[in-house]
Amino acid sequence: MSRLERLKMDRVEPKHWRQFNELLRYVFQVTKKDLQTVGWEEREIALAKLPVLEQADVLGWFDGEKLISQIAVYPFQVNIFGRTLEMGGLTGVGTYPEYANLGLMNKLIWQALADMKERKQSICYLYPYSLPFYRKKGWEIISDKMTFEIKDYQLPKVKKVPGYVNRLNTDHPDIKTVYKLFSSKRHATMIRTNLAWEEYWRWDLEDLTAAVYYDSTHQPQGYLLYWISHDVLHIKEMVYINEEARIGLWNFISAHFSMVSKVVGAIYTNEPLAFWLEDGDIKETIAPYFMARIVDVKQFIDQYPFRAPGVDINLTMLIDDPILEWNQGKFTLHVSATGQGKLTQSVGEPLVSITIQTLTTMLLGYKRPSYLASIGRLTSNEQTVEILENLIERQTPYFSDYF
Repeated sequence: MSRLERLKMDRVEPKHWRQFNELLRYVFQVTKKDLQTVGWEEREIALAKLPVLEQADVLGWFDGEKLISQIAVYPFQVNIFGRTLEMGGLTGVGTYPEYANLGLMNKLIWQALADMKERKQSICYLYPYSLPFYRKKGWEIISDKMTFEIKDYQLPKVKKVPGYVNRLNTDHPDIKTVYKLFSSKRHATMIRTNLAWEEYWRWDLEDLTAAVYYDSTHQPQGYLLYWISHDVLHIKEMVYINEEARIGLWNFISAHFSMVSKVVGAIYTNEPLAFWLEDGDIKETIAPYFMARIVDVKQFIDQYPFRAPGVDINLTMLIDDPILEWNQGKFTLHVSATGQGKLTQSVGEPLVSITIQTLTTMLLGYKRPSYLASIGRLTSNEQTVEILENLIERQTPYFSDYF
């Protein structure tokens, strides 16, 4: 029996938690020292990852009883232009190096995506350890993470607002109340279930603090999650429902002027903070954050909220998918006058030629059709590109979670 014939793909269950953790730690080179620096003991790490095995769909390759390759999919939901879609959150991807180049991960990815299709998870998100690797598999960038550094003397001047800020524990229910309202209005955000919140908090430091902004009627309108270390105020996330809450939270940050030398944090949109500050000469860096791929293009189009064109639209498209045969070929995109989409197989001459990667980033609004056409990622005529421009909402994707 050859080495490959010995291997078997199967479900990874809670009883395999020790092997699951060992493989994760080896692949991502996480040492005991790394774990201890964030205050976690070995047993806590094991218990923390049990939800992955209990609530996620985890596949692996086994050599006898030994787990040698794995992939996990969380059952999540995201807001796509105001509509809630089932999303498969891909994580825990890894193979021991002695089993590399056998095509194991390719088969795991295909099976994981096929299972997502069966579960009606029409889109998949992941945090990429390698952009080129996942691009070859059909994923594309859909969100950015902008980090910033503001010196104490550059903090905005305090502006009068009618509300106030309270410092609270991070488990205070008003934080979830604010985020639920925020995520209902922001495109591409995670709809945080209990599982999503568990993942959101998983690796946080114990001294993380919440500051919640309340309006004059005592309703929570925004929150700040932060910690202070070595004279630096670190912002994990700032969420606000309106401009009043944003000003109120920055007033709170500015009140630390005499306590910290600088403020560092992240923004998960492409809106530069420098423009908003009076002294905008700050350090900002932008980097790709999350990737996504359409799992089932027909199902995704059925669920996708197009802008109502006022008349029925029909566009024939040639779609290329590197691994999923059901997304491959000629399709006609039908969009009703009210914005309801439908995709059917077609034999007509395509007006649009596009990959699943480009289709994903275009429909999620990360890059516009006209820009994608200008760089050769979308092949079509100007009239069809203009139709696509009018069909897709103009909202910047926001995604601040990690799993």
